[in-house]
This record gives sequence, C-alpha cells and structure tokens, in this order.
Amino acid sequence: MITLKEALTLSKEELNKFKEDLKTKIEARPELNAYIDVNSVSDGIPIAIKDNIQVKDWSVTAGSKILQGYIAPYNATVIENLTNAGLSPFGRTNMDEFAMGSTTESSFYGKTQNPLNSDCVPGGSSGGSAAAVGAGLAIAALGSDTGGSIRQPAAYCGIVGMKPTYGRVSRYGLGAYASSLDQIGPMTQNVEDAAILYDIISGSDTKDSTNAMMDDKVVPNLNAARKLTIAVLPKYIENASEDIKEAYAKAIEALKAQGHTIVEREMMDAKYDISAYYITATAEATTNLARYDGIRYGNRVEGKNLEETYFKTRSEGFGDEVKRRILLGNFVLSSGYYEAYYVKAQKTRHIIKNEYTKIFNDVDLILSPVAPTVAPKFGKLSNPMDMYLSDIYTISVNLAGLPALSLPIMKNSEGMPVGLQLIAKAYDEQTLFDGSLSLEKELAYKA
Repeated sequence: MITLKEALTLSKEELNKFKEDLKTKIEARPELNAYIDVNSVSDGIPIAIKDNIQVKDWSVTAGSKILQGYIAPYNATVIENLTNAGLSPFGRTNMDEFAMGSTTESSFYGKTQNPLNSDCVPGGSSGGSAAAVGAGLAIAALGSDTGGSIRQPAAYCGIVGMKPTYGRVSRYGLGAYASSLDQIGPMTQNVEDAAILYDIISGSDTKDSTNAMMDDKVVPNLNAARKLTIAVLPKYIENASEDIKEAYAKAIEALKAQGHTIVEREMMDAKYDISAYYITATAEATTNLARYDGIRYGNRVEGKNLEETYFKTRSEGFGDEVKRRILLGNFVLSSGYYEAYYVKAQKTRHIIKNEYTKIFNDVDLILSPVAPTVAPKFGKLSNPMDMYLSDIYTISVNLAGLPALSLPIMKNSEGMPVGLQLIAKAYDEQTLFDGSLSLEKELAYKA
C-alpha cells in the first residue's frame, strides 16, 4: 500500500484508478469486516472513516441498531478539512457500538478480524479503521479515542495511531460517547503520515466550544534528530505480559541509540485510572445517549404510548455493552451516589492530571505500554471486567487530556505486533511526533 505522503503526489486520473483497485481489494476480503460499506466523496486521496463521524448523505450509525436508517445531514469539521485538503472520505469502518468496547465485537454489523490473525480481535473501538490500514485496505483512516480507542487497535494491528491533545481536533460532527474525553485522530502506516493527517484535521473551529483554537502545524518542523529526555516507568509495567516487557526494553535501547536521555519515574497504581475513567465516561454517556429515543431520528419501535415507544426502541436498539454503561452511568449520577462516586472520580481525575504535570516538569515524553498483552483471541475478553482492564494503560491520557502516539515496536514469537505509546504534555504534538519519528527510524519495524 502506498503511503499518504506518496499519494499526495498522484494525479486525479491515478487516484481514480487507485480507488477502483482499492474497492476491488476491499470486496475480496469480506471476512475481515473492516468496512461496513464503501462510498466515496470527491476525487481526492481515499481515507477510511469510522462510523461515528458525520459524512453528509452517508448512513452513519455508530455501529448500532438504533441508528439504522439515519442519514447524516452535514459534514463533521474533520471531513470538511479533509476535502479542503484534497482528501476523500472513502468507506465507513466498523466499530464497537457507540465506541463502547475494546474488541469491535459489540458492533451491530458483527466482529472485525485482526488482519494478522483471524482468531484475534483487532482492538476497539476503532477496530475497523485499524484493520483496514493494517490489511492494506486503506492508505489511512480516522478513528476516535475516548479511552484508548485509536491507540489500542493500532497496537494490535501493527500500525500507528495518534490521539491529539483534547481540543486540538474539532469534535463537531463526532457521535458523542464521553464529551470530555473524546478526540478524533489519525490511524496510518507510519509516523510521518500520522503527522500529515493530523495537520490536515486539526485546528480551530468555532462550532466546537471545547476547541483549543490553535492552528500551528507539525510537519514543517518535524525533526527526528532532536535529543529529548524521556521518562520510563519500570514499576508501571510489572503486570504486563512478557511480550510487552520485551518490547519496552527494546524501545528503551532504541531511544538510547538515538541519543535521547532516559530517566525513571513512577506513577500511581493504574487501578485508580480505571475507576475514575469508567465512572466519568459512563456518566457522560448516559447523558449523551439520552437523545436516542426513536422520536427524532434513527430506528423506532412503536409502542402503545410515548413511554412504551421509548422503552421498546431503546431496549431493542441498544446492545448489551451500551445498556450496561447506561445503567452504570445513571447509578453514579443518581441521588445519594453522586457525591460518593462521580465527585470522587473528578477529584481522582485531577490527581492524575497533576501527576502527569509533575513528571513533565523535567521530561519531554513518557514511554508507556498501550495494552497489557498483544491482541487477545475472540471471546477472551467476554467478561466485561477483563475488557475494562485491557484499557489500563491508555485511559489516564484521556483523563488528563494529553496527546499520545502508539507505534509498533516488534512482533512476538507468534508474529503478532507489539505496540507501545509515547505521551507528551498538552499541546506539545511537535515533540510527540519528533520523538516518535526518532523511535520509528531506529526500530525499522517491518509490517
């Protein structure tokens, strides 16, 4: 598959031919189930789009039964940015329903396979986007990251996935899961492509009240030769698998070989991250998903009265994982439990953010795992608690609103990719991409 950088040099005729060939390749791999359908907007470079990002006149369903029949009436800001830059939305990719999941198994459209091993999950919730890029069925893709939903599937599928600082990419037109955590980001074949796509989709937007209103670009200043101070977290990875520990040691040696300074730091037990994240995310999801009632748009199941219509529509329209998170969110926001759970989670979130701030006082980047293991087999995370724990290394980044980039480090003995992430301070995407490019250059990972 050609890279995004290479695709930018193709003529209109070459791109049209490429897109025809790409559609044929996608149709030849139906078992992968990376794409829900393949439509094209304009004549530009094809970019796969996660099914929770609005593309005008497309069916956009967030992987849910309840949104069947909904046609997007407008473009998300990131889609406008893509088309203005000569890129073309090309195909909806599969995802966990309403971005709630870590395996893409909760999708109304069925599971997506990992392109490197059909018995394994591709990760989630942006599993379709990751699988499409990893299988060579997309030059690049857009995903969304609420608690690791770009970085974790990228690690499982052996590609690059980047979560921007909260507010650097407009959320206008993104189907909301947890509004204070969600961010759209690039999923690509390499770090430079991720930087190119990030520059295109990021920037100020008055339609998004949480936007940082910053328009600086990273590609003109990309510099893999910068010498940085990078923190490693030896105690933080004690419970990770041997594959992750081996990759961590390999990445440290690669960073040293590039001339970076490595220092050891500590972070508090990640179990507090899990608690704060799932209380915060489910509380916000409960509010955001209240709009799906069968009255205004999407699928409706008629009842004898309004209350029964609501009940039947939501009961039949939402899957088990979404219902589980709505129930939990309502519980933590309910009278008598709000102070005990939700308020305490926000205090913990503040502590997590302060902990990162303290570390970043004297380092440029943090090297961290993305997941405790390589991509697990289907069914292994069927227990919801096991699935929640698979996010243990990614969710603190969202709680603190920081940028992070996942990139493949090596393959294990079974040929499965092992990814790690670099984390930067808020709004310092330049350093994040510079450090990531340096690590990628030293590793020379082969897909």
